[in-house]
Amino acid sequence: QVQLVESGGGLVQPGESLRLSCAASGFILDAYAVAWFRQAPGKEREAVSCISQIDSTPAYSDSVKGRFTISKDNTKNVVYLEMNSLKPEDTAVYYCNIGTYWGQGTQVTVSS
Repeated sequence: QVQLVESGGGLVQPGESLRLSCAASGFILDAYAVAWFRQAPGKEREAVSCISQIDSTPAYSDSVKGRFTISKDNTKNVVYLEMNSLKPEDTAVYYCNIGTYWGQGTQVTVSS
């Protein structure tokens, strides 16, 4: 069964950190590029980061570059998004994506 399950979201203060996880079942991660998207209230879903399937090359949107780090553990079939120096504008539901498959999302709220 193909499934993506995100976890790790929560409520944090500005400047704090969170690590999101995306557990993939039904996929062999080193055969797929994996992306993280986010959607804030009233806004379109936007790409945040992705990691390539062959050599795990990461890419980031300008809004998170230098603060977020994507990585994956092929042995555990999990993709991570380490988020540092969080800002209120990072508040959104974060989704994991492989091809046409999406997880259910995990809420990240950054507020003082």
